[in-house]
Amino acid sequence: MKKDKKFFCMLFTAGMVLALAACGKGSDSAKPDASAQTAAQSTAQDSGSTQDGGSSTTSDSGYKLTVPAKLTGKLNLIELEDRDTSVLRGIKIWGNNVGTIEDINGKDFSLDDVRCIFLLNEWVEFCPDIDKDYGLRVWILKHRDDHEYYADCKFSDLMPYFVTYCDLHYPEDVDTPDEWGWGSFYLNPEDCEPAYYDFVFTYEGKAIATLVTRFYEDGELNDKSGAELEALMHE
Repeated sequence: MKKDKKFFCMLFTAGMVLALAACGKGSDSAKPDASAQTAAQSTAQDSGSTQDGGSSTTSDSGYKLTVPAKLTGKLNLIELEDRDTSVLRGIKIWGNNVGTIEDINGKDFSLDDVRCIFLLNEWVEFCPDIDKDYGLRVWILKHRDDHEYYADCKFSDLMPYFVTYCDLHYPEDVDTPDEWGWGSFYLNPEDCEPAYYDFVFTYEGKAIATLVTRFYEDGELNDKSGAELEALMHE
């Protein structure tokens, strides 16, 4: 009888040991893998970097600013089969507070030498080299690195980074339409901040070109010479 009791005690003890071992393995499997955790942290850190390797910051309003964005004065054409970029042969852009007809306000129609720096509170005028029967809309949005986004974008006033838009229409009631704006807008400094912005030109609801621009504080560029303004357009 004593032998039977001893046998059952040993069997019970062995069972407890096995149960504890199983529990230990279960708790280990619930712990996150160290390498997977490191990879996740790395991915999260990478999401804050820009495509060209630059750093980025986030403003109070939550959008990402490239530091710095690259100004070239060149329109980036979005050449896809479902849209016609040839309707826009060139464009002139000028403002009423900065520059003169002898420098950045006197540029001719172009796709690769277009004024791209402005002031907040400055009226920005557009004159496109386009058939008068066509209509363009220019969307003004906070700058983003991935301009490919605009190729498939459904444009509306609910889209991310949206600021405003400007419709361009042929000025029927003037004798020299090439000297008049087809549309204009300004950014109110009470609502907008100095930053990089994207001009997105759309035809029949689809983006056909983009232009990276920069808006400065009202009055910040007033003492700049024509050469200095030109240099700022090619940072």
